[in-house]
Amino acid sequence: MILADAGCEVTLWGRRKELVDAINETHRNPDYLPHADLSDRVTATTDPAAALAGAEFAVLAVPSQTLRENLAGWAPLMDPGTVLVSLMKGIELGTAKRMSEVIQEVAGVGPERVAVVSGPNLAGEIANRQPAASVVACLDEAVAKRLQKACHTPYFRPYTNTDVVGCELGGAVKNVIGLAVGMADGMGLGDNTKATLMTRGLAEITRLGEALGADPYTFAGLAGMGDLVATCSSPLSRNHTFGTNLGRGMSLAETIAATKQTAEGVKSCESVLDLARRNGVDMPIVEAVVDVVHNGRPTQEALAALMARSAKPERR
Repeated sequence: MILADAGCEVTLWGRRKELVDAINETHRNPDYLPHADLSDRVTATTDPAAALAGAEFAVLAVPSQTLRENLAGWAPLMDPGTVLVSLMKGIELGTAKRMSEVIQEVAGVGPERVAVVSGPNLAGEIANRQPAASVVACLDEAVAKRLQKACHTPYFRPYTNTDVVGCELGGAVKNVIGLAVGMADGMGLGDNTKATLMTRGLAEITRLGEALGADPYTFAGLAGMGDLVATCSSPLSRNHTFGTNLGRGMSLAETIAATKQTAEGVKSCESVLDLARRNGVDMPIVEAVVDVVHNGRPTQEALAALMARSAKPERR
């Protein structure tokens, strides 16, 4: 919708023919954003080759853990100059790789052909064309500026950055912190608790980013603090909602059944913790989320363990 509103011709690829037909016939997606009117510059197809033909940008917006398999089939269909744009906010299980690293590996392209978009971009609000901003990042600044122009609308303001590592880590790890804040909400805890989790969560994101060569200033911007605040504060956030249900006492299976769309932090919390341990970075909130989500630890017990940790100077 954003790309079309910015003047681009957009072709969507979809798995389900009934949704593709609905988009082409009604200019709406009835299952996910039924109230959003799509421009007639948006068309849809079930044929990935047709979607990719002549594309300047190929925007990848699949669940992060499915990227490798999907991209292996799509990469041979792309034009040599197509820039691959990641909207995915996750870390790959098993490899602990960021999405841009997976894209480069599977598609066999250099970093100058990979861009990422990250920021406080809750889909429901953007679908209503409410003002929002984001960061488009690429190691090649000229590519970032091309993408910025392609998605700049009266309601969507993109900023450029060359810190791909920082933008990706901010987007991936904030989902895990969003789960933690959601759990606190579900437990009936107040704003002091949630502010603590958000602030210390940002400290964990920054520690990991610095260890991997990111610019720490990135985490004070839209791809860091901005995205974290939106994910941790909004009922539109899938990760926050997922955490809230866990905090209310629902089991993991019950919470998954009640969640219609992907909450990236549920799987990525394990890979984020894996990445942190590989780099010797302490991330106690992430570890607590993994214990609750995947090891069955009660939320009250996980919170008590966090509060019992020895105090350190705040910067560390």
